[in-house]
Amino acid sequence: MIDKNTVKTIVEEWLADKEYFLVDVQVSADDHITVEIDHADGVWIDDCVALSRYIEDHLSRDEEDYELEVGSAGLGQPFKVEQQYHNFIGKEVEAVDGEGRKLKGILKSVEGRNFTITTQEKVKVEGKKRPQLADVDHQLSMDTAKYCKYLIKF
Repeated sequence: MIDKNTVKTIVEEWLADKEYFLVDVQVSADDHITVEIDHADGVWIDDCVALSRYIEDHLSRDEEDYELEVGSAGLGQPFKVEQQYHNFIGKEVEAVDGEGRKLKGILKSVEGRNFTITTQEKVKVEGKKRPQLADVDHQLSMDTAKYCKYLIKF
């Protein structure tokens, strides 16, 4: 079986002088290798092909037969690495916190492993009879949130 860390090292070598970043590497028991990369401006197919060839040049099919799939982290899929959060600051996201509460709003900021989502909620305003819409900040942790993903609008 091909070692996941070996594949990860090869991918990181290819990424070293590029603006891409590694999102995920999976190696199944039957040596199906899946590599996901991302970039702030999106992923180009030519770069996926180049990375695929680079990996193939550094793994020996004589030692181990494998199937290789290189692609981008899916738009609308939950974020897997911190850099994805940074790329979507100012964009609309959906997150589920550790208690299962779903939040939809603007990803306001990312500080370390914490991120803030600003939502529009009705809140009681002093001196007003009816609740008013207001921006409310919710701070979550990447470690405890069930997921956070970019909301695609059509």
